[in-house]
Amino acid sequence: MNFLKGLIGLINPKNAKTSYTFAVCCIVLALLSACSISPQDEGVATTLAFSPSDDTRFSNEVMNVAPFLPANQVKRHEQCNIKTADKGFKTSHEVNYTKYGWEKRIAHQTEFFDIPQQEGRILIIDFAKAEDALAYRYLSNDNSHNTLYEPWSSSKIFAFTGAIAKLRDQGFGARTQIGSTYVADMITSINTYEAFGTSIDNSNALATLFANIAGRDNLSALFYDDWLKLSTPNIYFRGAYGPSAYKPNSYEAQMLDGTSSIRLQPYLNAADDPGYLNYRCQSCGLTGNKPMTTLAQAEFLKRLASHTRDPLTQHPALEAVDVKTLFYGDGNSLGNERFAGMSAGISVMLQHAIANSIQTETSTNKSAKLILDEASQGKWRVFQKIGWGPSDTRGTTEVVVLAHVCLPYYQGGREFTVSAQVSVPNADESLLPAAGKKMQRLLEISMDKLL
Repeated sequence: MNFLKGLIGLINPKNAKTSYTFAVCCIVLALLSACSISPQDEGVATTLAFSPSDDTRFSNEVMNVAPFLPANQVKRHEQCNIKTADKGFKTSHEVNYTKYGWEKRIAHQTEFFDIPQQEGRILIIDFAKAEDALAYRYLSNDNSHNTLYEPWSSSKIFAFTGAIAKLRDQGFGARTQIGSTYVADMITSINTYEAFGTSIDNSNALATLFANIAGRDNLSALFYDDWLKLSTPNIYFRGAYGPSAYKPNSYEAQMLDGTSSIRLQPYLNAADDPGYLNYRCQSCGLTGNKPMTTLAQAEFLKRLASHTRDPLTQHPALEAVDVKTLFYGDGNSLGNERFAGMSAGISVMLQHAIANSIQTETSTNKSAKLILDEASQGKWRVFQKIGWGPSDTRGTTEVVVLAHVCLPYYQGGREFTVSAQVSVPNADESLLPAAGKKMQRLLEISMDKLL
């Protein structure tokens, strides 16, 4: 039933897997055509309120919208209460992520989701506990986990991570201000696309500054020798976002407690970095200068999310406080009690997909927020970075979701990292809602199977 609800109102005949599936959806749509479901403030869990032609509402109320937040916000950094692992999971000790070839040693079901690649690519890293350690299983669709694609703005967390690692090498970290601008404010604006505290609202310029601080060679090395040790070639971070980097009023970096300061020397322009490559460089191919895979993106975020709980996969330079800045915006100028960072990342596509999958008969007409609150005692968390855009190079319009989810108490506690990518034919901003609906459908089907 939930599978069908994920398709109804979202399916595009051009994307239908089979004519039979499309016919079934049309019949159900006809039966429901007289129904009208009005979204509440937090959005009703069902996606039936959005017809295939209702692009503006879908964009404004689901894709490009600030997220609703959990009811219980008292202990923000409380560890996620999760289920006990079964034989389908492996710990980091069993896998040994410090050696190349770990992809062949993980517990990975490459066709767990019965979804062909033309409907999108998704990989989920499911968490569980094994005595005093974390354990994981990897779930993907149609062997799509190593297919290269452009990550768009979802890759901005990599720029932040590299920049903070560079600051850590000099005795600093995320609890820093550059000139008069707080690093935590910048990472929040990158996720919200709005001005926050001392930060401007130009997400692209802010992320380019982080990349210019980190250096592209350093960012690219994180995926290989310096951290992830991926076996898939041609994954790197060699680009920027937009034409120019944010220019703070000073490049002096000062710790928030005022105890120390240094003068940063970032590349002022992305092209000044010897590791920079043009988007259409000779070796870049159609995926541009920041090619990624679902496995690369999910593994990167999964290791950050497990930083304090899995010492075997910790980032070699970052500290726990740096990860808290990424996820919650700790150290921002407006007060640490408010949700910021990735917890304020725009879009509620994933939240709706989860709510649709876990709702019961008694919660059918409740808001997605209320369903999530009731299932998790108000302690659910979604940290996400969305990316999207039209590509003239590939002749497509694309959407990428990168997120980490905590659902304590539900099914003994669920926690997982998700990376997903979809595209629709033709490159045009007006097609972004169509790509968003395709992503919504991919998430709906995947959450139904997972949860």
